[in-house]
Amino acid sequence: MSSEPSLGRLMCEQLIAPGVLLVGSIRRDGRPRISGVEPLVMDGELWLSMMEQSMKTGDLRRDGRVVLNSIITDRGGKMEVKIDGRAGEEKGLDRLGAYAETTAQQLGWRPVVGHFALFKIDVVSVTVIGYDPTTGDQHVARWPQREEYLRAATTPTSLGPPTDVHRIFQ
Repeated sequence: MSSEPSLGRLMCEQLIAPGVLLVGSIRRDGRPRISGVEPLVMDGELWLSMMEQSMKTGDLRRDGRVVLNSIITDRGGKMEVKIDGRAGEEKGLDRLGAYAETTAQQLGWRPVVGHFALFKIDVVSVTVIGYDPTTGDQHVARWPQREEYLRAATTPTSLGPPTDVHRIFQ
């Protein structure tokens, strides 16, 4: 997200830095599948590797549409990052080898080339949602629309109309 540095930083902090994210794929029968996966940024691109014969690998080979979601572990007002994208499988031995080396350096384990599936994620859209733990207000930012707004909490389960804000997109 070099064109949107603030959004890129949030994505790295909330989606990549925790070390695991949720990936949603589409099963053969059309139902959704949710799986945990370790993300990796290499050469400015978002990559996901997985076991060669896993169900999610089969899903992504069949239909590359994918959603990624940051891990949410409590009600404490952290931001949630959601990505809609397309997963494209990489089979080139040079790229697989570079990925294995980068994984060893960044994540501390080394996948064996030829024994894992590797997908590059082309980001189609990003949504960031955050809550102010004190007020309950909701902050939403959407890319590529560059839409950003705040919705004030009116009750613990209700929000008011959106009001334009500029916290991420300047």
